[in-house]
Amino acid sequence: MQIRSAVAATPPAPAPQAMDHFRARLTYEADPSDVAADLAAGLSGFVLVDCRSPELYAAGHLPGAINLPHRRITAATVDDLIPDESTLIVTYCAGPYCNASTKGALRFAALGRPVKEMPGGIDGWQRENLPIERERVESRSSTGQLLHDVLT
Repeated sequence: MQIRSAVAATPPAPAPQAMDHFRARLTYEADPSDVAADLAAGLSGFVLVDCRSPELYAAGHLPGAINLPHRRITAATVDDLIPDESTLIVTYCAGPYCNASTKGALRFAALGRPVKEMPGGIDGWQRENLPIERERVESRSSTGQLLHDVLT
């Protein structure tokens, strides 16, 4: 009995088609190491958008990232936070098991904004031992009573 390879069962695409496919993927995605290198070099031209909840953002986010959960991405919020319509937006969320960055990227694209997604998210960022920022989290009730105040 001959054992058949599950990997080789479907033949790979011819090299020219594979090149087109992978080149196209790079137009949609940003890698944590590339983002970190640009930040370290002080290069601008893109803004990082954390599409997770404010609580998760406060617990740890990429340096310089702004928090805009995907459900709150509207023309008004985007125009207010990122007024230059030519600015490249790089979305991220928790990681490959989270689709908030994909939903955010879709919303930015629907608004006509240039956008890429960092599919590894903050999980991929931390796996490369890259720095994160943390912020104070305050929760208040509807009456203004402080429920908790934690430096995360």
